[in-house]
Amino acid sequence: MSSPNADNRQNSLSTGQLQGEPPLGRELTERLLAISHEYCQAEGGCHGPDHTERVHNLALHIGRLMNARLDILSAAALLHDIGRSHEMLSQGKICHATKGAEMSRAILTGLGFSLEMQEAILHCIEAHRYRNNKIPETLEAKILFDADKLDSIGAIGIGRAFLFAGQVGARLHNRGVDVTKTRSYSTEDTAYREFLVKLCKIKDKMLTPEGKRLAAERHEFMEIFFKRLDKEIHGSPPTNPDTPQ
Repeated sequence: MSSPNADNRQNSLSTGQLQGEPPLGRELTERLLAISHEYCQAEGGCHGPDHTERVHNLALHIGRLMNARLDILSAAALLHDIGRSHEMLSQGKICHATKGAEMSRAILTGLGFSLEMQEAILHCIEAHRYRNNKIPETLEAKILFDADKLDSIGAIGIGRAFLFAGQVGARLHNRGVDVTKTRSYSTEDTAYREFLVKLCKIKDKMLTPEGKRLAAERHEFMEIFFKRLDKEIHGSPPTNPDTPQ
């Protein structure tokens, strides 16, 4: 008889967690999902397997609207964060997108992906962070970029920002601190800092029409939340507790 942990692990690996019929087929998707889960479960927190699954679903949603190559998108989305632990352990010195692309090449070769598909998938993974001049050039890379960034804003983005702050030992808020003079991966790397330094800018970086539409909605929610958080932290309760400020 399997243990409860084993049962939970098997459930989390089910393609039922992913929406729609897998573009790569059920068997290959299960194998990619298992590989992704192995790496991302070790990372946990805001970059755990649930993040990968949401990005995968969002990427396919946008991909269907734009007639993209869903097979390329599916593989790239499932593998896009497997290099995360390297970035975390190096405190940002190693780029997880570059490392993830390096790690994915052997995985894709072992699974029988053609060289043409490998290059397309690896470009998506390498460019999803949009750093170090790695610009998303293909439609699929642009879609993965948007899907990944969308998961960092809105209600989900707020939750993930607090999870990350907890992972690096940051406090709740940067009260009375100039966030432009704070460092990432420090006690000042709070969710509030993340919003001011990074998350508030994401809506203007979207590369697809659907990405822009969804980002605008999610940004509006974050604005309301962090204004209210800042107000409560500084001891200024709203005049009407039932009315969002």
